Amino acid sequence: VQLQASGGGLVQAGGSLRLSCQASRSIAEDMGWYRQAPGKQRELVATITRGHFPNYGNSMRDRFSISRDNDKNTVSLQMSNLEPEDTAVYYCHVQLRTGVDVWGRGTQVTVSS
Repeated sequence: VQLQASGGGLVQAGGSLRLSCQASRSIAEDMGWYRQAPGKQRELVATITRGHFPNYGNSMRDRFSISRDNDKNTVSLQMSNLEPEDTAVYYCHVQLRTGVDVWGRGTQVTVSS
């Protein structure tokens, strides 16, 4: 399976962005988003099950919302009230049942103060 993320960009603090990730085929497993800021470890933003149950990383729930369209094989991340600390490369992710981790190429989100 391949994952293609889109929707990143430059936004002012307080603004919003919506990221989308297109999978190359139907995904039964959880889909999610991670992010990695310069000099920091990659961290969980959110995951969502095929049945649309979300799970958020620490401090992510208030401003981020994950959703999924199983018919279109997409997962999206709506980000609101963005802060400069949200600046990072955002990666789409799926862990297949075989245990293989699949990562998208990443999309840059930059929040200016």
